[in-house]
Amino acid sequence: MKVTASKILINLFFIILFFNNSLIAQSSRGKLFIIGGGERTDNLMRKMLAVSHLKKDDYIVVLPMASEEPDSSFLYFKNQIEKLTEHTIVMFNFNKSMLSKKELIDSLEKAKLIFISGGDQNRFMDVVNNTSIFTAIHLAYKNGSTIAGTSAGAAVMCEHMITGNQKLDTNYTATFNKIQYNNLETKKGLALIKNVIIDQHFLKRNRYNRLVTAMIEFPSYTCIGIDEATTIIVHNKEVEVAGESEVVVLKNINGISKSSKNNLVGIKKLEISVYYEGQKFRL
Repeated sequence: MKVTASKILINLFFIILFFNNSLIAQSSRGKLFIIGGGERTDNLMRKMLAVSHLKKDDYIVVLPMASEEPDSSFLYFKNQIEKLTEHTIVMFNFNKSMLSKKELIDSLEKAKLIFISGGDQNRFMDVVNNTSIFTAIHLAYKNGSTIAGTSAGAAVMCEHMITGNQKLDTNYTATFNKIQYNNLETKKGLALIKNVIIDQHFLKRNRYNRLVTAMIEFPSYTCIGIDEATTIIVHNKEVEVAGESEVVVLKNINGISKSSKNNLVGIKKLEISVYYEGQKFRL
């Protein structure tokens, strides 16, 4: 069969067009603004607004379902942000009875900045998991919106969310007393970021043991500890650090050995990196 030069050129044109469109689609995806909890400085919030590239009629939605006091959580956020922007700020405190309200779900999907408050990540996911809220957040992110969250709102970003509980010790502690396998409890999160485990309040609460435990359970994942008043800004595979403190990144390099005695663990080689404001790394 003869293939003319013109046909080859036409085929090449469509191939190039396809890849260009793919690159445009990737670059137009949203960003994640993941805060490690604690104080949110005005500078950090200005950074969040700048990253979101809000246009004239865009608005901000706050999801406070993780908080025990959602109204207070929303007002604290609103009082700070309304000093920094003229964009409308609204609260959608969803519960199961509100899932049928299509106008709210549509408004959530069209929000260009969605902020998830702190509190209890389990409480948030109990409302959101397997619902139209979950889908709307993903569609907003896919279409270019910024999804931000602090503390519990940081934990929920992951596919496998740290709940804060231990399997081998029912007493809650801010971190883990030992590094043991089969001790980390995780549940399904929003899965906005894949192959990553995030821990928050990291340096302030000395959560190294907990993050190393996460790395043991997910040895191929990148494990990221974000300190208070600090954020990571994620766009595709690029990560930038901003804020007052630092971000710690753990990676398993050379395998993990497990002891049958007390579920203890050996790690022959561990990569640890520490980043501060302005520094970047790739996932």
